[in-house]
Amino acid sequence: MNEFSVKQEAIKVILLQHNLEALLLQRVSSFAWATCGASSATNSAETYGSACLLITKDHRYLITSKTEESRLAEEEGLQMQGWEFVTHSWYESSPLEELIGDMAVGADSIYPGAKNLSIDMARLRSRLTPPEQTRMKLLGKDCAVALEETMRAIQPGMTEYEIAALLAGAVEQRGIRPVVNLVGTDERVFTYRHPLPTAKKMDKFAIVVLCGRRQGLIANLTRFLHFGPISDEIQQRSLAVAEIDAAFISSTRPGRTLGEVFAVAQNT
Repeated sequence: MNEFSVKQEAIKVILLQHNLEALLLQRVSSFAWATCGASSATNSAETYGSACLLITKDHRYLITSKTEESRLAEEEGLQMQGWEFVTHSWYESSPLEELIGDMAVGADSIYPGAKNLSIDMARLRSRLTPPEQTRMKLLGKDCAVALEETMRAIQPGMTEYEIAALLAGAVEQRGIRPVVNLVGTDERVFTYRHPLPTAKKMDKFAIVVLCGRRQGLIANLTRFLHFGPISDEIQQRSLAVAEIDAAFISSTRPGRTLGEVFAVAQNT
């Protein structure tokens, strides 16, 4: 079966396991998963997008406003995917409640009267299908190239804002949304775990962090840059981080739990 069919079968299994008649998917992440990469978000900070999905045993509904209908149907290719569009004007209430009626429903988030299946959906999303694995590898490669391009363009005297702008441009050119774009320079590298970019100008040292999203998948990367001789402190800290990363990687094997992996790294 193709990716879409595999996911529809997985939804049927969930409905059967929980004795439900329908599954409601409102999260941006779940929407992308069920549609094999389509985006329901017009705002990168959204948890719930401008469209949702209601899957029953006999129908696959896509509920959205008329404003978003053509983009989702044509550019995202969801009409060809077989979704039944149920639309409403932006000033009207969603017809979702009417569609659900008295059906026994599960949802990927809190919804009145629905069984919360957020954990079930999170598990499904974490098990990448072969096409998703291919897309993830390409996403990781493109993010790495964009980040390397950014690091090579950085010069002393640049502000953190300017560095963040370089990164945003590099990833957006590749169809990637930078949902996390962090830049810290010099003393801020050591002071803050999550350094939001500021007007501070770089002297010698920078950390740049990217979480890039494309087709519902997110790749996470971090790079460091230093001009001039590296201090002993930085070298020691870099070595410590490398050893912890190696412990994580070497202990990540089929059959091990996440807790066991963390335990190995904590003892490194």
